[in-house]
Amino acid sequence: MARKTKSKTTSAPAKETVQLTAETEGDDAAPEVEPIDSEDDDDVDEASESESQSESEEEYDSAAEDDEGDDANHPDEESSDFDPEVSDEDEFEDQGSSDDDEDRLERQMKDDDDDDDESDVEILEELDVVRSWPKELAGKKRAGGPNSNAASSSAPDAVTAADADTTAKWMHADDLSSDDEDADGAGNRIGRVPLHWYDDYDHIGYDAHGQRVVKSQSSSASKDILDRVIDAADDLEANAAGNGKFTVYDALNARDVALTPRQVELIRRLQSGAFAHPEHDANPDYVAYFSGVDPEVSGLNSDRYEKKSRFQPSKWEKLQVRRLLHRLKCGSINMDYLEGRVRDMNDLVSKSKDEDPSGDKPFLLWKGDEEDELALRKGPQHMPAPKLPPPGHAYSYNPPEEYLPNEQELKEWEELDPEDRPYGHFVPKKHPNLRSVGAYEHAVRERFERCLDLYLCPRAMKRRLNIDPESLVPSLPKASDLRPFPTAKVVAYEVPETNATKKEDAAVMVRCLTVSPDGQFLVSGDENGVVRLWEVQTGRLLRSWDLMLVLSVGEENDDQNDKSQQGEPQTKKPVSSLEWNPNRSHHCLLATIGKCAIVISTGTGGPDDSELTDALLSAASACKHGGNIAPESRAAKAVKWTSLQHKKSSKSSSNVNANTPPISAYGTASGPICLLRTNRECTHVQWHRKGDYFVTVSPKAGAAAVLIHQLSKAASQQPFGKVKGEIQLACFHPQKPFLFVASKEHVRVYHLVKQMMVKRLMSGCRHISSLDVHGSGDHVVVGSLDRRLVWFDLDLANTPYKTLKYHERALRSVGFHPRYPLMASASDDGSIHVFHSMVYSDLMRNPLIVPVKVLRGHNVVNSLGTLAMVFHPTQPWLFSAGADGKIHLFQDL
Repeated sequence: MARKTKSKTTSAPAKETVQLTAETEGDDAAPEVEPIDSEDDDDVDEASESESQSESEEEYDSAAEDDEGDDANHPDEESSDFDPEVSDEDEFEDQGSSDDDEDRLERQMKDDDDDDDESDVEILEELDVVRSWPKELAGKKRAGGPNSNAASSSAPDAVTAADADTTAKWMHADDLSSDDEDADGAGNRIGRVPLHWYDDYDHIGYDAHGQRVVKSQSSSASKDILDRVIDAADDLEANAAGNGKFTVYDALNARDVALTPRQVELIRRLQSGAFAHPEHDANPDYVAYFSGVDPEVSGLNSDRYEKKSRFQPSKWEKLQVRRLLHRLKCGSINMDYLEGRVRDMNDLVSKSKDEDPSGDKPFLLWKGDEEDELALRKGPQHMPAPKLPPPGHAYSYNPPEEYLPNEQELKEWEELDPEDRPYGHFVPKKHPNLRSVGAYEHAVRERFERCLDLYLCPRAMKRRLNIDPESLVPSLPKASDLRPFPTAKVVAYEVPETNATKKEDAAVMVRCLTVSPDGQFLVSGDENGVVRLWEVQTGRLLRSWDLMLVLSVGEENDDQNDKSQQGEPQTKKPVSSLEWNPNRSHHCLLATIGKCAIVISTGTGGPDDSELTDALLSAASACKHGGNIAPESRAAKAVKWTSLQHKKSSKSSSNVNANTPPISAYGTASGPICLLRTNRECTHVQWHRKGDYFVTVSPKAGAAAVLIHQLSKAASQQPFGKVKGEIQLACFHPQKPFLFVASKEHVRVYHLVKQMMVKRLMSGCRHISSLDVHGSGDHVVVGSLDRRLVWFDLDLANTPYKTLKYHERALRSVGFHPRYPLMASASDDGSIHVFHSMVYSDLMRNPLIVPVKVLRGHNVVNSLGTLAMVFHPTQPWLFSAGADGKIHLFQDL
């Protein structure tokens, strides 16, 4: 269609307009249509004279784009005698606006002032609309035949009946009798089908008769862009000359459609904001519909707004509806009563009685929901009386013989109170038949006592939940589907008895265990200070080292000890912690006893591993003057390194290294290498995963409770200046530079590089006894002396993810398997609980913890059971040691 653009209309060609005039001053003539030809000056003069005679006539100028930009207000240079008053009233086309002459003049003056600005006028630039009715229609206006200027000039104001009929017929040309635009069925009927499907065909679809709708070769779609531009220019010139036509492209039927003048006029009026139909009267004359003599005149309240209650829902109606719904729910009324089929509900009741004279319908005496109905009713909660127990065989008129009391039982019953007797006041008796049974003499008394109990005894309502107990148990997979895990005891390692144990007839407690990274050797430490090296497969004892002799060597070389203390006999001290170096190339281990941490070379390495081990231990074996520690550092006062390889003057030192050749033919040393002495008792030691650094814990040492040592340099450092609480355990993160430090109730995570605390884990335990970190580093498990096994998910929160209480006594050891999804906990109750602990890499899935096996093999001695537990590094096996002096290997069978 036509596109609106802003342009100045100073030299626009003359356009034809159509005027529809209506006489309003007592003239009954029908409206007429008079063509105005811009080329004929006489017709313009006639139109001007006709307009000046009538002030209320309506003129429809198709050249008017809006109220402010009318082409009639700007005449052409060719028609200099054009009367501007013709278009003054064309500016607003009967849209209900004011017709005041002064307002119209002001608008015209404003339009003249803004005439120089091109952006203030909107015209149809690309498509020039034909501004006159077809000449054949205009020519038929005259009753005399063709157009005659003489006739028009002789009688400019005369409007014949034939002209009025022609105008009315053209203006009401819309046939709205049917919505069918294609009555003959020749149009395309393919429906909502993409038209590009027919791009390669010579037809665009099919009509209602099944015939092809052939594409028109002369349509604009079949032409290129240059032809379309030329045709548009030709149409523009033809429209300016007055003999052109508007065409639009019908894509559904692939043809060009020429718009009728009626359609063009409707489109123009819609674009200009006027009513589409020119014959529409927007401001009809007021018709007084009051037929009385004196019209009613409103009073003072005629302009008041209606009350808010007039258009709000009625509260009274809401109350009535709620009352009816309640009665309908209770059953006192039904839908027949609400719909008006029954006037009174009593009619239905009498009708039901007439249909069923008996009125006795079967019903349930005990439905089971009596208590629920009483609880839902209004008022105080109903407390039903407790029901009496049903009568037994003793209350029968013919009870069995075993229910009949003898004379001795009757005497005993008489001495008892009625409340203590088996049947109260009732005494079982045997009657020959039911007719012989008399009235019960204590019936009134028992009934009164029951009423008295119900009156005086308080009662409380207890509701029972009908929940299946099995539904509360989480659905876990079967243990058989989670194999492998240790199930049976296979190998027992016999600890040799000493003279002291033979005399006391008691076993030596084994307090700690550790396994070599290749899984070939097992090391145990007992309460007498002896470290033993075992072969895993055969259970054979390979080496034994008495660390009490090492302690005596350290005391002889300690300048701070008095000579009087050297001659005193020493008490046996237990080996509190053992840890094998996690690096496969380093064959050494750490042991803590008393105030010392001792480095022991196992002598189990091959040719390459032995060289690496010797290189690692070279600095420790040759250390002097307390190790390579800065004298001004805090660690210099907390720990002192002492070598055990060059003490030939001491007899005890020769006993330490005597008869301990290395197990491997390539080993150079076997036994204690060096000793680290702290100020307080050392209870825990832990290696870093690379096998060079290790950490020791002395709970009573205060700020020096945690010390980090480097074996390759024989150096130590104290990371903390002060600590909170009493430190119990410490271990390294398997992947990051984090240090886990556990006090009695909390686990703190420190960043060693940034030297700051990262997180504090609140365990909720009273005394933490064991700690282990998962291989992924995101999960931590903690055991406590108050029977708790706490699992932490570091990515989730600082509170426990799971808290398990499967053991009956304190937990002594917990740990993860380094390769399999297994976790175990050892307790003083003598049992070991094995769990399937699957950790997923998907952060959206929680860890799966399933108990799979309970291993038992240790006896409880002096309230102590299983003291140590460790997994095999490569197999789903488990080693355990207990207070009974036994070491067991559990395998998956």
